Amino acid sequence: MSTNDPTGPGHRPARRQALSCLATWTGAAVVWTVAGGVPRALGATSEGSPTAVAAKNALTFVQISDTHIGFHKEANPDVVGSLRRAIADINALPQAPAFVVHTGDVSHLSKPEEFGKAREVLQEIRVARVHTIPGEHDTIDEGVTGYLKFFDHDGKGKSWYSFDQGGVHFIGLNNVLNFKMGTMAALGDEQIAWLKGDLARVSRSTPIVVLAHIPLWTIWEPWGWGTADSAQAMALLRPFGSVTVLNGHIHQVLQKVEGHIALHTAMSLAYPLPTPGQEGIGEPGPVKVPAGELGKLLGTRQLSVVRGGHELALLDTPLDR
Repeated sequence: MSTNDPTGPGHRPARRQALSCLATWTGAAVVWTVAGGVPRALGATSEGSPTAVAAKNALTFVQISDTHIGFHKEANPDVVGSLRRAIADINALPQAPAFVVHTGDVSHLSKPEEFGKAREVLQEIRVARVHTIPGEHDTIDEGVTGYLKFFDHDGKGKSWYSFDQGGVHFIGLNNVLNFKMGTMAALGDEQIAWLKGDLARVSRSTPIVVLAHIPLWTIWEPWGWGTADSAQAMALLRPFGSVTVLNGHIHQVLQKVEGHIALHTAMSLAYPLPTPGQEGIGEPGPVKVPAGELGKLLGTRQLSVVRGGHELALLDTPLDR
């Protein structure tokens, strides 16, 4: 954004007002599979865009992001219905995923009723677990306290965690606690120290998947589209042979590859945002288009991330072709 929040970080009402003006509509979920240590994006769970079937014995999971439960304005008066459309697609997949990851902004204004509704609806997904991380919309008034009342991953009262499944080490991070419009948020010293200790027990040959709401590379600093201390996290991840970083926040698909680390942002189940640095835009807000054009601007990206390689095989598919 072109200017900082004039009220400062302690003035939560202004921040709530700024966030509440956002409009939403539906996007798509991304289906991931890990076979032989190679994470691959199979496609999206959207009508008219069939998803490939993963190889047998592969670990398959689904990524959704930015559901903004609690939004009730004209652009999308039924965000719960939008989420349920995605859930229906997930439940209809030819191969059931092991779990779902939600890369932040579960709620719109971090209200208890929004978190409660989100948890209720997410339980309709026929998977063993939905792993969530907080977005800045989930930490508006109470920091992460309100979010953790509904989405404490392991009961330890922390919004960062890790788990192992199918030979893959998953890490959920929180890089929104010090979020302030117009500046880049950070992981912080405590979380960086925890990440170092967590990775110390993981073999360098183990595939790593990292979840973080805000991208772990600087996409556009004036809008706060980056993480201030991401270089420290990347240095800890760089020795591993296969690292995939999944982000939300910017409501569009971008990717970057640094050595063995592949970083991907995701579309939301909400609204598209402007392209980074788009001329004449001081603060990124929802891109409004005629209803018939929306599906041409929202879409999916299928990609194969080869462990130890540098090239990505990409296929972009709009929702309406």
